[in-house]
Amino acid sequence: MSGFKSLFKQTFIYGLATVLPKMLSFLLVPLYTSELVLANPAEYGKVSVIFSYFVLFNVILAYGMETTFFRFFNKEDDKAKVISTSTISLILSSFGFFILALMFQNQIASFIDIDVKYISLVIWILLLDALVIVPFAWLRANEKPMRYAIVKILNVVINIGLNLFFLLALRDLAENRGVLESIYKPNFEISYIFIANLAASAFTLVLMLSFYTRIKYKFDKDLWKQMMRYAIPILIAGIAFSINETFDRILLKELLPADVAENDIGMYSACYKLALFMTLFATAYRLGIEPYFFSHAKTKHPQKNYANILEFFVAIGSIILLAVVIFADVLKPFIIRSEAYWEAMWIVPIILLANFFLGIYHNLSVWYKITDRTKFGAYISVVGALVTLIINFTFIETYSYKASAVATLVAYGTMMLLSYYFGRKYYPIPYNLKKIGLYLVISISLSALFFYRYRGEYVIGIAMLIVFLGLVILLEKNQLKQIIKR
Repeated sequence: MSGFKSLFKQTFIYGLATVLPKMLSFLLVPLYTSELVLANPAEYGKVSVIFSYFVLFNVILAYGMETTFFRFFNKEDDKAKVISTSTISLILSSFGFFILALMFQNQIASFIDIDVKYISLVIWILLLDALVIVPFAWLRANEKPMRYAIVKILNVVINIGLNLFFLLALRDLAENRGVLESIYKPNFEISYIFIANLAASAFTLVLMLSFYTRIKYKFDKDLWKQMMRYAIPILIAGIAFSINETFDRILLKELLPADVAENDIGMYSACYKLALFMTLFATAYRLGIEPYFFSHAKTKHPQKNYANILEFFVAIGSIILLAVVIFADVLKPFIIRSEAYWEAMWIVPIILLANFFLGIYHNLSVWYKITDRTKFGAYISVVGALVTLIINFTFIETYSYKASAVATLVAYGTMMLLSYYFGRKYYPIPYNLKKIGLYLVISISLSALFFYRYRGEYVIGIAMLIVFLGLVILLEKNQLKQIIKR
């Protein structure tokens, strides 16, 4: 039980580091979708497409080194060698990308059909974000969640503050003339968004610079080769994940007629944000359990703890799924300010469930990470990416973003089932499938029934939620008593 105490403590702090910044960044959605900034969904669609490329290139520049760092930091006796080798590797690769990208930024802008003025900002942001990958991983590996949380929160506070300044305050201040008049540019909103992001990333790197001054720069070629053999499958899996997560925006832009593409992307991306509550929970849980998985892999019979962890995840995730579906229409005016975006609300339950399945997949993936079979993670993720691409290519022209939402759900569901199937073969874990299945079936059924049949009838929705909460408490009461006692 002491292991669970440590897990929940870390998950809470990492959750704070993830949930609070994302809740702050959540303010950007009502800001961007307001009449004063990007009232037209097509403008928000442009921002969403650029952020889709962000996700893809962030994965490429990290090339699996974060998870690889955890594995070798816990595996190797000479931890300083792991730190220095991974740091040097990322420094060289990051600056190599940076130089090449700046040299060919015009060609890149032409190829992906994005204005070059945005591309140059994106290149700088990608460099700065890549340089803090190992420092953040080091904080997590050394169980320093408070510092991790503070730096992450400061990053987003600065980002939020600059967004508010550039998009709301600067225009009025510039009218009074003075120094600010030379800064303000009309119709420059999208650039201001990325300038704010760049400043926040630069500040984060400054806060983490002390990491670079305390390590010994010694590169171990043999260790690096071992780390890369472990990392490459994770890179492939990461690219596949980025395809599942954001590539649908790019496909919508390419496959739909130009006059509707960016408008649909804007509506889809805005309503997608309502699934943030599930994403926050799953991300915070993953940040807490990944170091826990590795550090407890050599303890006696860790499988039982792993099984209990998934059971708790599914129980809490099922409650979140049902609650957000019931109150989605209550939340939407506060998050998505312009009614022009609300047409895409149909996707909310689909994306919530998709992210729930993704969270279950991350819990199930423990087996291939601690047995050094990361290639299976790549195989499974590639299958998910193929599912995403096939469904999108086949149905986008007919169903637009609805096809993309369903594709995301089917892809993550497929990955979840494949991970369970192979995990049962290579690293059996005694999951309580009856209880997990019960939670899933009831939560999904009630969510679908309310949203597509009783939507807006909140007495019925709240009654459903209370009944389901009672069921979870009844079935988990013994475990909850033990946790409360500890």
